[in-house]
Amino acid sequence: MGVMSRAGVVNLERELRMSGADGLDGLRLTPVPLVPEIQLYTAVDSIVWWARMEAEVGSSLAAPYWASAWAGGQALARYLLDHPQTVAGRRVLDLASGSGLAAIAAAQAGAMLAEANDIDPYAITAIAHNARANGASVTARLGDLLDGPADADIVLAGDVLYQSQVAERMLAFLRRAAADGAQVLLGDPDRGHLPTHGLTLLAAYPAPDAQAFVDAELEQICVYRLEPDPGSQGRDLR
Repeated sequence: MGVMSRAGVVNLERELRMSGADGLDGLRLTPVPLVPEIQLYTAVDSIVWWARMEAEVGSSLAAPYWASAWAGGQALARYLLDHPQTVAGRRVLDLASGSGLAAIAAAQAGAMLAEANDIDPYAITAIAHNARANGASVTARLGDLLDGPADADIVLAGDVLYQSQVAERMLAFLRRAAADGAQVLLGDPDRGHLPTHGLTLLAAYPAPDAQAFVDAELEQICVYRLEPDPGSQGRDLR
């Protein structure tokens, strides 16, 4: 992490400790629309907050995806809290976790291990604070995991198929995980990159109030199980 990134994380720690401001450029701890049992530190206006943080740090920063409760993550969290047997006693990986929402729900549903992964150091900081705010035991893991094994019983992927090149890498990882015996759950509002086969619909929810940049026109979010390709080998965890 560079000097500017370290400075930014320090600033974010301060912001999270001082959340609750009414201005558009602040963060606040608020219930998640589809999962009001869980509260997250979210930006009042992500774009305004992002601009202020870049000005304070004096450097360009990655988009603060962690500062909104994305629709796919909300659907996964709702599903896990309503069906805790899905993750109870199992090792769970929440891939590209952002705020840590799905991992927090997994922990609350009784997961043996709830791991929240992201490539953004800011997200890792936010995940720790969000987990603490909800009394959830979540392990935050920084880094790109897509070229390695999942090493989990359950893999959660909320809203990871938002752009074609990203979706291609994500799906390759998720298919390998399913072939190795992991149960792979996708929370997705269908942004145009869902696979055309190998999905089992588990649940559908009406779209909550939009919090993320691209969620304003969503109507429904679904939770799918990604089935292993025919002939694949691995443990059957279902």
